[in-house]
Amino acid sequence: MEQSQRRKGIRDLPANERPRERLAQRGENALSSPELLAILLRVGMEGMSAVDLGEELLFQFEGLRGLHAASFEELCAVKGMGPAKTAQLKAAIELGYRMQLEAEVDKPRFTEPNDVNEHMHHLLAEKTQEELWVLALNTRNQLIRKQQLYKGTINHSSARMAEIMEIPIRARAAAIILVHNHPSGDPKPSVEDIRFTEELVRAGQLMDIGVLDHIIIGKKGFNSIRKLGQVSFKSSPGKHWN
Repeated sequence: MEQSQRRKGIRDLPANERPRERLAQRGENALSSPELLAILLRVGMEGMSAVDLGEELLFQFEGLRGLHAASFEELCAVKGMGPAKTAQLKAAIELGYRMQLEAEVDKPRFTEPNDVNEHMHHLLAEKTQEELWVLALNTRNQLIRKQQLYKGTINHSSARMAEIMEIPIRARAAAIILVHNHPSGDPKPSVEDIRFTEELVRAGQLMDIGVLDHIIIGKKGFNSIRKLGQVSFKSSPGKHWN
């Protein structure tokens, strides 16, 4: 096949456009899925670059999940593959899967108010200033983001719902738990704590984000506003929340 008719391979590209070089210069996030696959496959076949082969694999198996589900034999049967390339591809996908499992194991899971108290008590119980924290959770009630929103005297009227809800939205969370401390040591919720929680539950309902609880921590213990029954959380049912 003449050079003018042959599809260009990776070696025909300028050095700064090749996947491996681009990864080194710009990071892996700058590469497309076919380009990342090309780095694993290293070479394509006659008339088809490694990037083209990566595109073909994604098309045939309908994405990365399909590649993960495909058998060793099915991948080997693709023209341009073979046992060596298939083994490299399967190993890389399995490593990514195991990394995800490790991340899931490392995430604290909250199933009752005391789980939150145990997680946050050491951080808040002895503080001499009020702090307001938002815990963002996935659908399994696992913590995916923990963020302090206010420090100092917390004026409930100045704690904007939009600022609170922005945290789970950015984290793509399914639910939140609000946590704050009472430096006085008494974790009994104030009238303002109750009113603020009611507003938060309504905001969560509008944003389709569950509000599981509002935990108040003090030196004398903690309180769950949900457990106290002073606020209706019917609009935010707590999955796996006792």
